[in-house]
Amino acid sequence: MFRMRVKSLCIALSVMALGVSATSVRAQVLMPARSGPEIVTSASGEARLVPDRAAVYIGVQTRASTAAAAARDNAQRQSAVIGAVIAAGVPREQVSTENYSVSPETRYDQQTQKTTVTGYVVSNLVRVEVRRIDQIAPVLDAALAKGANQINSLDFFSSNSDSSRHEALAQAIARARGDAESMARAAGGSLGALLELTTSDAGPRPVYRMQVSALAAAPTPIEAGQQTVHVTVSGRWQYQPAPR
Repeated sequence: MFRMRVKSLCIALSVMALGVSATSVRAQVLMPARSGPEIVTSASGEARLVPDRAAVYIGVQTRASTAAAAARDNAQRQSAVIGAVIAAGVPREQVSTENYSVSPETRYDQQTQKTTVTGYVVSNLVRVEVRRIDQIAPVLDAALAKGANQINSLDFFSSNSDSSRHEALAQAIARARGDAESMARAAGGSLGALLELTTSDAGPRPVYRMQVSALAAAPTPIEAGQQTVHVTVSGRWQYQPAPR
């Protein structure tokens, strides 16, 4: 009786081993095989768009003998600047604090070889999102008139760049496929099915303006210009040799 049980157990283990082996073979068979020559190309495309919005960074920098005095003066001036920006037509929710800093000013004495604090500098920078290009100049002039002494940068962008990006993608894909077809014909065959298509893009290139340090006598001239959407596409196709 004992021998029969052992024999049955051995048979069961043999069947299980066969089952594992068969499963492994099926898994290998189901893995996609890469066969035949392929053609890989890449191409770029671009499209232009006109910005309809901008972000401007407006700052107030103050100095005083104490940090508290510099901060108090800064708060009063920046509050006036923000009020002027809102009065120029920008909603309050489109104004946000970007940076706030307090730092000492020091002086080094060569004779005593000591460093002493001579005062404090407070900087308060706000980001203002302007959703109409014609509002930018009035916003800048109003802010400068109320005490702003830093305009760090002006960043133009578009609220809807999808259509331009799609145009650039279509252009890049057409170029990549055209190159692949030319290569296939030159090699004596034809282009087969598309196997893979990938893309990368840098998005619209923002336009920056340099720092404005003083209020101009005339309204500040602002030109949005155009932005460029640039994309790159890589494609992989099957190559079909000519029939013999």
